[in-house]
Amino acid sequence: MSSLTLKQKLDETADAIRKRTTAKPAVGVVLGSGLGAFGDSLGGVTKIPYGELPHMSASAVVGHAGNFCIGDMRGVSTICMQGRVHLYEGHAVEAVVQGVRVMARMGVKAVLLTNAAGGLNPGWLPGDLMIVRDQLNLTGKSPLIGPNDDSLGPRFPDMSAAYDADLIACVRAVALKEKIALREGVYAGLLGPTYETPAEVRMLRSFGADAVGMSTVLEVIALRHMGVRVGALSCVTNLASGISKHKLTHEEVEATAASRRGEMLAILGGWVERAGAI
Repeated sequence: MSSLTLKQKLDETADAIRKRTTAKPAVGVVLGSGLGAFGDSLGGVTKIPYGELPHMSASAVVGHAGNFCIGDMRGVSTICMQGRVHLYEGHAVEAVVQGVRVMARMGVKAVLLTNAAGGLNPGWLPGDLMIVRDQLNLTGKSPLIGPNDDSLGPRFPDMSAAYDADLIACVRAVALKEKIALREGVYAGLLGPTYETPAEVRMLRSFGADAVGMSTVLEVIALRHMGVRVGALSCVTNLASGISKHKLTHEEVEATAASRRGEMLAILGGWVERAGAI
């Protein structure tokens, strides 16, 4: 077991990135399934595989390339994570949030998280895009369990506005300009890797959730703990069990995410430009 502190691990990862680029990113983006092209589109991009960095774990999930991409997007210095790791892969909570914590340690002040999610509203359709207004952490885990380093963040961080109102407004403004329809709602994060049972879907709907997935919520907690502003955008890639009339598969998730890639990438580009100015 490593004797290094959390801060030391974060600084070792961040320092390894700084040795590969002189960029000082102001904005971060976490790219979910099928959105890796955004990272490749950055101007003057430097791409660093997670496996080449200390304390970073590589994802084995299809659609998650596993790279940091650092470059310029519309005049804003940006760092992207092409994919993430998940609890269901067997990773510790610390590994799941290491990437976004490194972004925070590098000085990023705002992060937009993206994900693929199951829709819990019977009136929604696969392919709908949803601004996340709030979340339910139902993973049974937290990245803040254990000793707290007060220099990174407070012991008891406030989560009354986990998703920043100004960053949400940026997403709305870009979507309006690009004529892209958006839903808004609450994202429930579960452990996975199974899709939810019909009974679990009914429970989540009774809790007030509009979409469900297997990521994001722990990253949000870690970022807010470190004082980073957060926004999130979900692609509803399927309707959840009991609402959908057919068997759920990861192939469907990938195909639906791919069908909305253009709209998602347009929103990401516009959001970076606006978020970099606030």
